[in-house]
Amino acid sequence: MFPGVRILVATTGVLPAGPVAELCSRLVGEEQTVTVMTVIRVPRSFLESLDDDVRRSFLDDSLEESDAAEEKALRYLEERGRRAVDPICAALAAEEIECDIRFVEGDDPAEAIIQTAQAMNAEMVIMGATRRLFTEEAWRSVSARVMVNSHLPVLLVPGSRIEDTQEMPIIEL
Repeated sequence: MFPGVRILVATTGVLPAGPVAELCSRLVGEEQTVTVMTVIRVPRSFLESLDDDVRRSFLDDSLEESDAAEEKALRYLEERGRRAVDPICAALAAEEIECDIRFVEGDDPAEAIIQTAQAMNAEMVIMGATRRLFTEEAWRSVSARVMVNSHLPVLLVPGSRIEDTQEMPIIEL
C-alpha cells in the first residue's frame, strides 16, 4: 500500500459527504487520518451584547467580562463548526478514517484555508465549488483564491446543486 496523501477538507457544510469520504479513502493510504476544517466569522460584538442587561462603560475592561465574551465566541465557533464538519466526519468514520477537526475563526476563508494547509503540511486540499468555474465571478470565489495562492493541488467537488444553474452534478467515483 502506498504511503498516502495528507488531505485537508475545507467545508462550509455543502460538500457531498459520501463521495468526499470515498475519494479520501482511496488517497489516504496507511495514514487513515484526514483533517476537516471550516472557517467561521464570529460576530464578537453581537455575542458580547447578548445577556447584557446593564449598560457598561466602554472603558470597563474587567477580566471576568472578557473571559465570558471569549467563552461565548468559543461556543459559537464550536456550534457553527460542528454543523459544517459533522457530515464529512461521519462519512469518513464509515470509511474507517479518523477525523482531525479544526475550527478556524477568520474573516478571509481563503487565507485561513491556505494557512491551515501550510500548518499541517497538507499535500492536497478538497473543497466545495458552488459556482460554475468558467464565469468571471467564479474567479473571485474562495475556491479560486485557494487554487491560485496555495500552490497545492486543489480538488473542487460540486455541492448537491450548482447554485447559479440549478443543475444537479453527477458525482461518480
